[in-house]
Amino acid sequence: MIQLCSPDNVPVILASASPRRVALLDQIGLQADEIIPADIDESNLKTELPLPYAKRMAFEKTTAIAKLRPDAFVIGADTVVACGRRILPKASDKQTAQDCLRLLMGRAHRVYGGIALYNPTTAKIMVKATLSHVHMRRLDHKECDEYLHHGDWDGKAGGYAIQGAAAEFITKIQGSYSQIMGLDIYLMAKLLKQAGFTKQVRGK
Repeated sequence: MIQLCSPDNVPVILASASPRRVALLDQIGLQADEIIPADIDESNLKTELPLPYAKRMAFEKTTAIAKLRPDAFVIGADTVVACGRRILPKASDKQTAQDCLRLLMGRAHRVYGGIALYNPTTAKIMVKATLSHVHMRRLDHKECDEYLHHGDWDGKAGGYAIQGAAAEFITKIQGSYSQIMGLDIYLMAKLLKQAGFTKQVRGK
């Protein structure tokens, strides 16, 4: 079993409670020592565009936990679904999910992913962002109603998860599938390598 290890076995904290991000980190052999969700205001600023917003959220989540645990590596991430310049919310009710679905179906939209990594050795935070394009086909009323009834939209940016019930609506993606899920694991692995993480073979 290949495991990604931090320099000098310094603890790694994931500043997110997302099970998707936990699973994605596991794909590159990294198990966080602790999961501490960052309690921050996630409201976007009045004139803030999607890309700067995704980077700021990742940075602020990481910063919040790094202040509590400056001795550990901290990983923060954010996923932003946007139609043009418009940032779509995380759906917390059926009406919001329906509004998002009406905006997204039958057109292409953008998904931005922000990643931040706090390095306790340098006391600095590296921030990166990626962009993917997603094409969603047009749905009829029955499909919309069935999807909304399913409830898979709950808590999802833009009211859907590409790996969930909405997968059958997606006709094409350009970019990183893992980033659309919640964490660009290619970029994450690159940042961790730059920070001195190494791969080790561990027994089963």
